[in-house]
Amino acid sequence: MAENRASGYGEDVYGEGVPCWVDAQLPDVEAGKRFYGELFGWTFEDAYQGSTWALADGEPVAALARKADGRLPTVWTVYFATPDVEGLADRVWAAGGQVVTAPVPVGDLGTAALVTDAEGAVFGLWQPGTHRGFGRRHEPGTFAWAELYTRDTEAANTFYGGLFHEALFGLEARPDFGRAPVLEVFPAEMPPHFLVHFGAEDCAAALGTVNRLGGRVQAPPFETSYGRVAVVTDNQGASFALLQR
Repeated sequence: MAENRASGYGEDVYGEGVPCWVDAQLPDVEAGKRFYGELFGWTFEDAYQGSTWALADGEPVAALARKADGRLPTVWTVYFATPDVEGLADRVWAAGGQVVTAPVPVGDLGTAALVTDAEGAVFGLWQPGTHRGFGRRHEPGTFAWAELYTRDTEAANTFYGGLFHEALFGLEARPDFGRAPVLEVFPAEMPPHFLVHFGAEDCAAALGTVNRLGGRVQAPPFETSYGRVAVVTDNQGASFALLQR
């Protein structure tokens, strides 16, 4: 098990509803390490039960794990912090979502669950133990934003506002989580989903690296209210975005 790095965190605990962690489920973790290591400058160390932590300047910023079943999607998943994962999973269900994977302890690191919103977009819940979440964020090569592409933004605001009101709409909220219509970026047949954004100093240069490493550009750079964004897939098909503030 990887060591506890909580002492190096800028925040002791992320508040409920704050994106606190991301992981990628990949067919080939070693190929993922080569791709993301070159793209973002990450280094890696073994973590819990075969998963790998990605590190930026020695601090954990993401995890890579091998898909347990080849039929599962190759995907990046965002996790939202909570002090009570079982209670939050119950609230997701009551609000019209689904519990995909019931809360399960991850050693002494914390407790995780996978759920969906009412439209089927998958996201994770994380109740911290020794692992609080991101050791670094809001920097190039680290988590910068999560955008939910949905068919009904008003319904999404109601759903997530009910779950995470303080994190999204509180007086001191500085959310890392936006909602947008699927059709703004993706074809109409694309199901609702979360898109993890990583910071980039130079979006165009990063796209060149993605192409060189065998990835693909899904959407060339476009302007948003939170920065300049490009949507890509890695060389195994996992989608993510690059965000230049």
